[in-house]
Amino acid sequence: MKKISLVLVILMIFALAFTGCAGKPEKPPAAEGPTDESVEINISAAASLTDALTEIQAEYAKESNAVLQFNFAASGTLQKQIQEGAPCDLFISASKAHMDALQDAGLIVADSRRDLLGNALTLIAAAEKADAVTPEALTGGDVTSISIGTPESVPAGKYAQEALENMGIWDQIQDKLILAKDVRQVLEYVDTGNVDCGLVYKSDALLLKTGVVIGDLPEDSHSPIIYPSALIVNSAQAEAAAKFYEFLQTDYAKGVFENYGFTVL
Repeated sequence: MKKISLVLVILMIFALAFTGCAGKPEKPPAAEGPTDESVEINISAAASLTDALTEIQAEYAKESNAVLQFNFAASGTLQKQIQEGAPCDLFISASKAHMDALQDAGLIVADSRRDLLGNALTLIAAAEKADAVTPEALTGGDVTSISIGTPESVPAGKYAQEALENMGIWDQIQDKLILAKDVRQVLEYVDTGNVDCGLVYKSDALLLKTGVVIGDLPEDSHSPIIYPSALIVNSAQAEAAAKFYEFLQTDYAKGVFENYGFTVL
């Protein structure tokens, strides 16, 4: 009788243990994160793309272990760096001419080249000069300083020169010009009130803190503003760079570019 009682007790213990285990919900499988190799991708991109690409970088990190190293500068400066052997896997220029130069030198993967984005040229003014600045007033006495990017190396400066020449006032404003190393420096000069006004991309004008947007210059006053992009020949990380390049053409990336004032082509 004691043996039977002991067996019953043991069976009850096992039954309680089984019931307790069965009552616990199973843990969902852990979400899989990026599984690709952690490699470094060097991307040379026009300075005007800084904010948009930085936002895209954060999203891309959720699906890839690749480390994106951005080199933001004037497109002419980037072109020279690439020609001189600086590490680069992907180039996004704000100028067709600078991409053409690399293609002529055999430094880009020709069939990877595409026109990625478009932009507009915008006149901006320091807050205290907002009422005095108009395209027609640039030659007048109320405007004493105008900043543009250095035309030889900064595409925005080249477009600005074209527009001012087509307006017939380029020669008249030479003593007012303050040249900048890139379009972001023009933005800073205007925002801080160090110059009366400047010409930047529309995408940069949206980032003004204290300065004022006066308006876009007519499209026919300058060459179309196009951002060509391409993979670089002999890239150290060709496959990883190609994957990120594909990501730049997703609906998500296109939405980010549009939010920052670019036109997706």
